[in-house]
Amino acid sequence: MKASQLINQFEKFAPKKLAMQHDPIGLQIGSLNQDIHKVMTTLDVRPEVVEEAIKNDVDFIFAHHPVMFHPAHNLDLSDPQNAMYANIISHHITVYAAHTNLDSADGGMNDWLAAALNLKNIAGLVPEYEGSVFRLTVQVPKVYATAVRMSLVDAGAEVSENQYTGYTYEIDGTVFYVPKSGADPTIGVAGEPREIEDSRLEFEVPEKNLDHVLKTLADVHPLEKPLYNIIRLEDKKHQYTMGRVGELPDEMTLSTFANYCKQVFNVSGLRVIASDLNRPIKRVAILGGDGGKFYKLAQQAGADVYVTGDVYYHTGHDMLAADMPVIDPGHHIESICIPKLATMFAKWSSENNWHLSVIESKINTDPFTFM
Repeated sequence: MKASQLINQFEKFAPKKLAMQHDPIGLQIGSLNQDIHKVMTTLDVRPEVVEEAIKNDVDFIFAHHPVMFHPAHNLDLSDPQNAMYANIISHHITVYAAHTNLDSADGGMNDWLAAALNLKNIAGLVPEYEGSVFRLTVQVPKVYATAVRMSLVDAGAEVSENQYTGYTYEIDGTVFYVPKSGADPTIGVAGEPREIEDSRLEFEVPEKNLDHVLKTLADVHPLEKPLYNIIRLEDKKHQYTMGRVGELPDEMTLSTFANYCKQVFNVSGLRVIASDLNRPIKRVAILGGDGGKFYKLAQQAGADVYVTGDVYYHTGHDMLAADMPVIDPGHHIESICIPKLATMFAKWSSENNWHLSVIESKINTDPFTFM
């Protein structure tokens, strides 16, 4: 298969337009027209990760962090970064990165982190891109309405609101028709008038799900040619967000929660910014990576604590002054993406008959050691 097949599928899940401005996401090195057989998922692309890929005959590296945050000013191979680029190119490895688009994607990085903490009643934290929402209206014989509705909802034909899922609208009526000569109707025979009980189903579909929903409709609808129409809703948008806020199953002290974070994210140490380690914690905000500047949004969302990485010294003082407890378990907790992406790609490979091997990088790229 071509690298572009995997990337086209991925960019339906996490479109590039979700990325923050100036984030150097996408193709980093190589060509998306390259034939690929084995992909390796990783958080970072470092020299030791590239050696791991070469040893495992990998021809595609899929990373969360862009390998080229800053452009190379020369090709002096005495520079370790340049030497790594040359090693990648000489072994015909294509490198692709999904950074803040994966952070903002529904079901992406920050949903994985929130799920790891077992948070419930989850909402977004930092508003980013607003995607279009479409109203899809489908006509279907009433006897098939429930099956078609369930299939389309499973395919993404809904915008979840609050605690509800599968929200659709249905109105029943009667359809009269006469199949023409040569027709092969599912119900009735050619030349004979027919009346059937019909249902009109209405869904709201986020832009990112529309193609998949229409493909599913073509597959599951009982008629030769499904009757449907699509309208863009100008007064409604689907809000994509970085970070999540939700509730723990049970209240615990900040000290206990900090130890819980160490266990969940498998870190040997973390930083706690708080004046009272015994304060109760129930509502938690989390944003993977460098999210210190968003602590006020976590506070506005009613969070009892904010979990994020790379908190700066003076920002920490501001957090204390604002009485916003923060736990900094480091940037590397985003390595949760390695198995998540690998599982996703393996599933797509099976569903699409790609014959693509997927492996996870085993290299720990966290630059910090806690003593």
